[in-house]
Amino acid sequence: MEQIDQTALQWMLLVALFMAVALGEYIRPRRALIVAKAGRWTRHGLLFLANSLTGRLLAFVIAIPAAALWSERTGFGLFHRVDLPFWAQAVIAFILLDFAIWLQHLALHKIPLLWSLHRLHHKDRDLDVTTALRFHPGELILSIMYKSAWVAVLGVPVAVALAFEAWLNANAMFNHGNLRLPGRLDRVLRWVLVTPDVHLVHHSIRMGEQHSNYGFALTLWDRIFGTFLPESADGKDGQQIGLAG
Repeated sequence: MEQIDQTALQWMLLVALFMAVALGEYIRPRRALIVAKAGRWTRHGLLFLANSLTGRLLAFVIAIPAAALWSERTGFGLFHRVDLPFWAQAVIAFILLDFAIWLQHLALHKIPLLWSLHRLHHKDRDLDVTTALRFHPGELILSIMYKSAWVAVLGVPVAVALAFEAWLNANAMFNHGNLRLPGRLDRVLRWVLVTPDVHLVHHSIRMGEQHSNYGFALTLWDRIFGTFLPESADGKDGQQIGLAG
């Protein structure tokens, strides 16, 4: 019952954040949309409903909690072998799981079979909060299996695993948002977090620029591995979004 209550609370917070980003897009948009918002919201909403019955429901309610509970019950996983306070486990888990997501995103672009699924996300000719809902169901299922394996190997506590999943979804909505942040705020945030302008570069129509800024939450890994790109060669306002052709 406690897990169900926590999951319901996370969903309510994500819905609230979605509406907050959507309102921000209306008040201070980064770019004018090519495709009308009504059509985008309808298509992406239907895709989200289909994915919720497979991917997101599976992640929040079944797979990730099950992996964490199995790890706890069997004593399998890193955190069950070392004596660390809960807060330290949470911090380390968030950092390592964020790296895992960065690595997954890299693989989605580099491995042809995975790219055949992920390219649906990049076919969007605009970028707004609903783009965070635009994923192939097959990609979502593979992602959940992958994240669940990391949760089990690390021995991540259930509460931390669910909190990270909510954090990941929240960041995806934020950095896909069609938001024009104040320049100074963007420059400060991007030292740590993936801002909408940082992720915008990743959705460039230029193939070389798509192979940059793989992070979904932290910019740390792109900076370490040399894949961080501050801005498109076409500039923030001139950059085209989508796939060539």
